[in-house]
Amino acid sequence: MAAEFDLVVIGSGPGGYVAAIRASQLGLKVAIVERENLGGICLNWGCIPTKALLKSGEKFESLSHLKEYGLSASGASFDFDAIIQRSRGVAATMNKGIGFLMKKNKIEVIEGSATLEKGAVAPKVVVALKAGGTRAIEAKTVMLAVGARARALPQIGLEADGDKIWAYRDALAPKKLPKTFVVIGSGAIGIEFASFYRALGAEVTVVEAVDRIMPVEDEEVSKAAQKSFEKRGIKFKVGAKVTKVSKDSKGVKVAVEVNGKAETLEAEVCISAVGITANTDGIGLEALGVELDRGHIKTDSHCQTNVKGLYAIGDCAGAPWLAHKASHEGIHAAEHIAAYKTPNVHSPIAGCTYAQPQVASVGITEQGARAEKREVKIGRFPFRVNGKAVAAGEIDGFVKVIFDAKTGALIGAHMIGHEVTEMIQGYVTAITMEATEEDIHGIVYPHPTMSEAMHEAALDAYGRVIHI
Repeated sequence: MAAEFDLVVIGSGPGGYVAAIRASQLGLKVAIVERENLGGICLNWGCIPTKALLKSGEKFESLSHLKEYGLSASGASFDFDAIIQRSRGVAATMNKGIGFLMKKNKIEVIEGSATLEKGAVAPKVVVALKAGGTRAIEAKTVMLAVGARARALPQIGLEADGDKIWAYRDALAPKKLPKTFVVIGSGAIGIEFASFYRALGAEVTVVEAVDRIMPVEDEEVSKAAQKSFEKRGIKFKVGAKVTKVSKDSKGVKVAVEVNGKAETLEAEVCISAVGITANTDGIGLEALGVELDRGHIKTDSHCQTNVKGLYAIGDCAGAPWLAHKASHEGIHAAEHIAAYKTPNVHSPIAGCTYAQPQVASVGITEQGARAEKREVKIGRFPFRVNGKAVAAGEIDGFVKVIFDAKTGALIGAHMIGHEVTEMIQGYVTAITMEATEEDIHGIVYPHPTMSEAMHEAALDAYGRVIHI
């Protein structure tokens, strides 16, 4: 049987739909299989709707600081249902946009759940169609972009029920606003939900197993972030091992051990943000002999698995579990399939947390550099002396950069402050282009901007800082 498609992509998240579009641009006949909503978790239940919620929270919380700007208002309030509906509306708009892009690029969308079987030149895709029945598809290449789901820990009672224990989907579309929360996990997901619900006045306690919050970030940034969040009223339990989560008529009880001492935290709702699990079960990988690593699909530098004709990208293929990493891999894999010269799949990937204040980073941390015994030069610049930040009343935070002392190469950048997620790309570009301190020192930054702090931090690393 001749192949029906050049490429079938399974999963339409930010990795899958982008890969499908790029493959179509390169002349391949493409189909995409989606079991739920076009856009996947990111557009429907992750990146996009959470940012809509966070913006509503930020706007409301800013009303309490109007006096600082010479302004006043009274009677400020919010409609929680309207906030949630706005977020869902944003997600729906993005979903429709992906549908338009599929039609524009002549990509066939097949609605249903896919499994893989042995095929001729690539695994056969068998789809249990939403409309009923099945469809078997032969393709020259198959790409898995099946993503991941919230991790559950049923052995300690941490399993989402949509009522008293929430995963991210539950936290995005609740029926009412609880007054008290325990958030387990202080990665980006946990911190963002803690930030949003605190902005609306809820009492929030975040539990983290290691000795500092946001443990993947630079230690200096983690400590500054905790201080800033605590100023907003968020409470933290670090170095706290969760031993049991139980439910009663009032809500949840979270038993933890801190420094060998047991204590119990009580709240109406517990949000579980303890990581993710790849969606690699039940799709036929074992029968095909696909190699896995702790549940994630093993791939080479071009996103190829050990099975001929089968690629895997995004969350299902391992860390970092970020939408932009999935998109980058999807484009790279599509270009490799089409025999097109591809960019470097190992380009630096920035991490962003959209709390108040925001956190953004790329490259190596200071502790990581020390662990590797690398000789480094480190520069810092606080926003409190940046003209634009002072004028805007956004003086919280700083920029930190790390250079290799021997080569002058920029190898790491870490920020905390207002809208730093929009600034980090400057450093991502610099690292990708293999910029040195001379390159960055020679750049003219517009004034007044908060990005001037990026220049000053680079100058500080070499004793040339101007404004401190």
